[in-house]
Amino acid sequence: MVVALSDDATKTALGSIQRYAAEHLDQEFGELQARLLLEFFLKEIAPSVYNAAIADAQAYLRDRVADLEGACYAPEFGYWPKATTRKPR
Repeated sequence: MVVALSDDATKTALGSIQRYAAEHLDQEFGELQARLLLEFFLKEIAPSVYNAAIADAQAYLRDRVADLEGACYAPEFGYWPKATTRKPR
């Protein structure tokens, strides 16, 4: 699975990488360096994050489906109270 970012997200990510390098590595990254690093992250690390997100979503849905009756159950024939008995005429 190739993880791709939108143009806006790519632009924001590049700026974030450049800022991180300047503030934490005391290095100035140009756009090319930041883009290469971003491409590396997307190819090497992003699939692990994606797979973990899919596993989390599967677990969430599995839990919801397992409790489907509890979450969506509606009592049947509840119009007449159970304790009511009909009096003969």
